[in-house]
This record gives sequence, C-alpha cells and structure tokens, in this order.
Amino acid sequence: MGIENDLVGQNDIQLENLLQCFFQKQGTYPAYYIGGTSFGKSSEKTSNVISPINGEPFVKINLANESNINDVVEHSVTAFQQWQSVPAPKRGLLVLAFSQKVNTHKHQLAKIITLESGKPYQESLGEVQEVIDVCQFAVGLSRQLYGLTIATERPNHRMMEQWHPLGVVGIITAFNFPMAVWAWNAMLALVCGNSVIWKPSEQCPLSALSLHELLISSAKDLDFSADLSSVIFADKDTSQAFVENKKVSLLSATGSCAMGKQVAPLVAKRMGRYLLELGGNNAMIISQHANLQLALNAVAFSALGTSGQRCTSLRRLIVHESIMDEVCDKLVNIYKSVAVGDPFDGKNLMGPVISLDTIKNIEGALVKAKAQGGLTLYHGGCVKINNLAGYYVRPELIKIKSNAAILKQETFAPILYVSAYDDLEQAIEMQNDVPQGLSSAIFTQDVCEAEIFLSSSGSDCGIANVNIGTSGAEIGGAFGGEKETGGGRESGSDAWKSYMRRCTNTINYGQNLPLAQGIQFDL
Repeated sequence: MGIENDLVGQNDIQLENLLQCFFQKQGTYPAYYIGGTSFGKSSEKTSNVISPINGEPFVKINLANESNINDVVEHSVTAFQQWQSVPAPKRGLLVLAFSQKVNTHKHQLAKIITLESGKPYQESLGEVQEVIDVCQFAVGLSRQLYGLTIATERPNHRMMEQWHPLGVVGIITAFNFPMAVWAWNAMLALVCGNSVIWKPSEQCPLSALSLHELLISSAKDLDFSADLSSVIFADKDTSQAFVENKKVSLLSATGSCAMGKQVAPLVAKRMGRYLLELGGNNAMIISQHANLQLALNAVAFSALGTSGQRCTSLRRLIVHESIMDEVCDKLVNIYKSVAVGDPFDGKNLMGPVISLDTIKNIEGALVKAKAQGGLTLYHGGCVKINNLAGYYVRPELIKIKSNAAILKQETFAPILYVSAYDDLEQAIEMQNDVPQGLSSAIFTQDVCEAEIFLSSSGSDCGIANVNIGTSGAEIGGAFGGEKETGGGRESGSDAWKSYMRRCTNTINYGQNLPLAQGIQFDL
C-alpha cells in the first residue's frame, strides 16, 4: 500500500516515534493508558488487529482486566476533581490546542483510519475534519454553558438554574467512525468540566492512541493534568466492569442495537446515566415529484459510503410506483459502475468491509431476502482486488415487497432494498415500520409533501431530511435517534446538557419566609 514510509517519512510529524512503532508490526501495545503512562504490558489476554485492506495482522494489543479498569477510573476521578474547578473558557483552550494539533496531522490521522477500518481515504479525511469541526463548536460552547433565570411566585426571591460538571465520562466507540464519535463526546465532555475514558473498538486501537497522544500533549503544554484522558483496550466480557463501575458518571456508547440492550440495563441497575447512539435501519422516500438526478446521487453516497457501514447508511429505498422501473434501471447502471478496491486509490468509491463476519452476514441476509420474495436487481458478491487478500464485496440491490421481514433487520453492509408505494401516507408508514429510528429522508419538490414528512405525523426518526441523503450529518445539529436507536443525542445543539448536571437554585433576599403554593406555616 505504500503507506508505512509515507507516514514516518514526514518531517513535521511530532508523533514520529509512535507512528514508527505502529508500522514496525512488532511488539504488543499495553492494555491501558492513563494520561501519558501505559500499563498492562503483560496482560493475560491479547488481540491481533487485522487490516481489512489486506487481511493481515498489523499490530497486537493487550486487553485490560477488571483491576486495570478500576485503576483507570480512580485516576480519572482524581483528574475530574481538579478539572471541574477550571473556568470553562480555560477548558476551551485545551480543546483549541488539541484541534490545532489534529489539523497539523490531518493527513497522517486519515491514513491511520483507512488502514484500520478500510474506509476510503477521502472519507477518512472528512472524518478528521469532523474532529476539528466539533472542537471549534466546543471551544465556542465553553463560553455558552447557559442556565436560566426563572420567574418565582414568592416576593424578594430569585430562582435560577445552573449546570455543573458531571464527573467521569466513559466513551465506547465503534470501528466505522473511530475518531469522530469520540470527539463528539470527549470535546463536549471536557469543556463541560469532565474527565474522559475511551474504550475504542478493538479494530481501531491506533486511531484512539493517535488522538489520545495529541490530547495529552496539548494538556501538558497548558500545564493541565494528562490524566484527563485515558484509553482502555478490553474485550466484551471485561468491558462489563467498565459499564458497571459506579464512578463512571455517564457512559456514552455507540454501536449496535444489541450492544445497547446489554449496556442500558447494566448502567440503569446502578442508577447511572447512559447516552446511546445505536443502529439505524434508514429509509429514503423518492416521490414522483422528486428531482430524480439529485435523488439518485444521494442514494449512491448514502448507500455506498463507507461500504454501507455507517449507522446512517441507506438501507431501504421507498419509491413511488409511477417511477419505480425508471429508478431501478438507473440504480442498476450506477451499481455496475461503482469502483471497489484499495481505499487509498482515489478512484474507488468503496473499500473493503470490516471483516469476514460482515461477508457472512451479507450472505445470510441475501438468503433471507430471496426466501421472502426478493428479486435481485444487481448481485455484487466477493471480489478479488489485485494482490490484496482483504474483505472486498460489490454492493447488492434487491427489489422487495414492503411487508418482507428482512426490512426490519439492519444488515451493516452495502445492501439496498427497494420497495414501491402508492401514496405519501403509505410511504411514511413503511418508513416508520421498523424497530430503529435514526435517519430518514424524502426527495420531493412538493412543499406540502416535505412539510408532512417533517411534521409530528411524519418521520419518527431523530434525523429527517428533505432533498438530502440519510448520511453526512453536520456537527452543529444534535445527532441520534429514537426507538431502538437509543434516544441519545451527541455533538451539536444542546447535546452538551447530557454531560452536565442541572441544579435549580432559589435565593431569598428578603426578611420573611413565604412558602410556595401559598402554604402557611408559622411557629
């Protein structure tokens, strides 16, 4: 791939020693990092990380045990106790310094994302830019953590609302956005006065360590505690100790609906807080009043970007029956033209999927779809890319009736199901008739259709778009969904409130003690 020398040969890389270690493909990474100190070099459990690009292991990591996790949490608690007293605008300086370092190393960081996840390099660059963007948002937010002044019925009293730092914020991230989703959470958590512990996907340890290294370097430059940020590598069983730890004030978890259903009861049992951003079985409606070329462009990126492995990827296309044949014919031509291959080659729209398990899931879903009456419009299947023994597939396009059970299942892969509808009410019902509720879209030039889709009786998703695809959300809006998607909100808008605790204050500046609701109580 020619990536190793490119990465370590740049003169401006401050992370040179770290990156050299990454690409020597030797040794084993420690199980956890508290600030700039690594621990657990001789863990009982290890994990080989395999690049989906060539199917070869390129690094090995130790996995933490429960004792390690408790150690990380204790250090993070101590760091929080100091950090919460730092004025919020000064906390913003840390995020600003970090964003500048990320910008300096943007291309190197993008290459690490692609190496680990197989995401096309241009998409990886976009992800690193997303990290920078959310930093800018968080820096501004550090001067806007507003409370309220509230009218009170009692004379000579003032009532107000304040927001205070919460504590330790635990962040669990998935492979498909190994840097951006952590930044959504961590940057807001830091300006809100919290410390952060990151449990990244085992598939993407280098992405985590790269950003962690830049963050603690920024903290040291400003004489802040490096222990504000920690990283742990853990398998599913040991991660439960992290989820159950009572000193983790908020657990933000991104992943599958199945994962969320396991995490939520464990956190609720200890009366903790959780923020879940889970699966999305996303749909797009194409009306007979749509700008068809615009819609087809959106379908292509939404369904095929990141090889169909975004939580906002388009899974279901709902097309008005009058244009069904035309849409299907044009989509087949688009799918035939899609270039699949080495994600570092700019001509390829799709890189590999993440693992052999994904390929097996695709095959299983196709069997189910066929049994339920699905008609294959375009069959992709596995493909061999030059000398790369990675996990490459071409996308799948299937025409299927709207009542097929497979439509309720999210297969995290480039499979697009196409169904017909008669009227808008039916289309919206079809769109909403799945357990998940993350992202949705309609393409129409009819303003009435657009407004109905956005109304309370329209899309039931956390994201509803008009004449734009289901994926590619900006950081300024709160990101997340309803139903089995978990109900959490990350990134923009007022999502910062998830990382703070609310406190209502009433101040009596008079000489009497009037009670609310006119209650009389005299001694």
